[in-house]
Amino acid sequence: MLFDLRGRHRRRAVKVIYIGLAALIGGGLILFGIGTGGGGGGGLLNVAGENEGSGGTSFAGQIEKYEKTIKKQPNNVAAWEKLTLAQLHEAGGEANVNAATGAPTAKGKELFSKASRSWESYLALNPPKPSTELAKLMVRVYGPEGLNQPSSAVQVLQLVVANEPKNASYYAQLAEFAYKAKNARVGDLASTKAVSLAPSTQRARVKTELEAVKKNPEGGETFTTTTNGTVYTGKANGSGSIQATAVTTTPKPAKTSTTKSK
Repeated sequence: MLFDLRGRHRRRAVKVIYIGLAALIGGGLILFGIGTGGGGGGGLLNVAGENEGSGGTSFAGQIEKYEKTIKKQPNNVAAWEKLTLAQLHEAGGEANVNAATGAPTAKGKELFSKASRSWESYLALNPPKPSTELAKLMVRVYGPEGLNQPSSAVQVLQLVVANEPKNASYYAQLAEFAYKAKNARVGDLASTKAVSLAPSTQRARVKTELEAVKKNPEGGETFTTTTNGTVYTGKANGSGSIQATAVTTTPKPAKTSTTKSK
């Protein structure tokens, strides 16, 4: 069994699978400046756009501007799009990002929630060509570090792949989030597409990695291994490592015997 960690080489194989998948599903995001982590330098959502640059830049003024616009013109598609983007920029500011992990703070997640509502209002107006670039940013919003809403991420990624049908990375992400959302049908379709679009030398690996995600979408399978006589159990966290703890057992009480006196 591939995920039996009792052998050293198998433990290494599992780690390689999760590292490889992380690179695959993260590659598309990193290319667009998402998922790079860290504080400063524009924060989480350092995308090409107006007033980009310093991580300390505040977009509060733009948010206020577009909020006033949509109050007067609730069907203004462009205003909803720009409001969503401004909220995402603000969420990526230094004050709203954990400098050590690159994850959003509580305030950052609050801004993610506002951006999500603005995004939904934007889509509700049925724009003739929804912004693919904005959709790519929303993937991070709905990801594990954000609002952790895999079903919403699936909807966003379906929009992305419809506009970029040759991108194996986004199909791999779609498969991952679909499996997390317990939507095996969409996950299987996206997985098949990701494998077919991957370079021929990587197809077998991509297939194996996505099958692993389907089996354990949260990376939650418990593994057991023995090192230097100590038994360890742990779970793969989906980021290329397994957190294990030593298993301690309570020694059985010593047997006592009684003898009858003569």
